[in-house]
This record gives sequence, C-alpha cells and structure tokens, in this order.
Amino acid sequence: MNEISIFGAICDDKYLILCPARDYKRLEAGDAGPNTGGMGAYSPAPILPDDQLNAMADIVTRPILAEMARRGTPFTGILYAGLMMTADGPKVLEYNTRFGDPECQPLLMRLKSDLVDIMQACIAGELDKVELDIDERSTLGVVLTAKGYPGSYPKGMPISGIEKANELDGVYVFQAGTKAQDGQILANGGRVLCATALGKDLKEAQAHAYEGMACLSMEDSQIRTDIGLKGLKRLGLA
Repeated sequence: MNEISIFGAICDDKYLILCPARDYKRLEAGDAGPNTGGMGAYSPAPILPDDQLNAMADIVTRPILAEMARRGTPFTGILYAGLMMTADGPKVLEYNTRFGDPECQPLLMRLKSDLVDIMQACIAGELDKVELDIDERSTLGVVLTAKGYPGSYPKGMPISGIEKANELDGVYVFQAGTKAQDGQILANGGRVLCATALGKDLKEAQAHAYEGMACLSMEDSQIRTDIGLKGLKRLGLA
C-alpha cells in the first residue's frame, strides 16, 4: 500500500488540481518505527501519474464538493485528500482544509504560478481565470527532526549549513521548527527542517535533496535515508 495526497484550490464548483505528493509517515527507513507527521515527500508520484489526477478527483474530491454545495455550505480554499492506494483501489484516509506538511514543500517547488494569485482567485470566485503552471520536473523533500521525535525531544540545538544548502542548484531548505536567537538559527520543534530539491527525474531530485541535507548540521538530529526509494523502484531506477 502507498499513501498519496491530492491538493486542490476550490471555490464553490470550481476546482483547480495543484499536484499530488507521496508522503512518508513512519520514522525509520523501510517504513519502520512510530508514525509521525511526515518524514519526507516527493512529487509527482508514479503511483498516481499526473494524467490520472482528474479521474481520481472525480472519485474522491468532486463528489464531496457537490454534496457541500447541495447542503448550502459550498467550500472555498485548499482541500487535500489523503489516500491509501490499495489492491482494492483508492481508500480515503482523511480530508483536510490546508496544505499538508511535508507534502507542501515539494508541491511549492513545482508550482510556477504565484500561490497568492491562486488564493486571491479563490476568494474572488475567479479560479476559472487562473492558468496553472506546474513544473514538469520532479521534486523531493527530506525532513530533519530532533532525535526522540515523535516522542519527547530536545530543543535549542544550533543549526548550520542552511545558506550553503540553499546555494546548491535546485535546492531549498524550508524551516519549520526553528527560531532565530542572537543571530543563530536554533531547533525549536520536532520536525525542524525540510531539504527540498528539483531534478529532471525522481532520482536526480532525490540526489539533490540528500546533497542539500548533507550540508546541514544539527546535534541530536535524525532523518530517513530512503525517501523516494519506492518510487524509484516503481520506475525501475533503483
């Protein structure tokens, strides 16, 4: 089974599919260890190619929007459907009215359109006027967490290497559980950073993301070492 999330911007009956992302919930490589908020993600996902998104939305998203409208409570905003792809077809795990983390980071790297413009079009009811521009390249993000997460974990560890990682081609480090203090970036949460990268394909995106992660230094930290591996195997690249 494989988990995948589909994100869309919505205003009443107008639905703009942004792109899907494959998330990794378990703490350790090989899907071992406790469940977490997410240890990494990539997009697009071979388990659900972009050319199948509309058909999937017809199953798991558009019926929900139609029912909300029928009840007189039409929805405006971001909706994501968290799915489990099984041998018996897609199973919905959850719906959320927000971007997911860490799926959002690879999504934003692929999104060439201005996110603010999309949000304003939602508010104005003009989603049909948005020309969505999605980068065809792959993106992959690796999350760095404090050791002990998702249980109890330390805080206050200095972080270095963010600027060095951001200088790499196609790499950007998103900060989550951090704080700035006396000119230093410190860990201030369980999931601390997400090194995210673009690549011509999933294999290159994975290599760039882990190259970016290698630039980062934080005591008492942990990462998964196999983000993207299942996708690579499905594509015959691993």
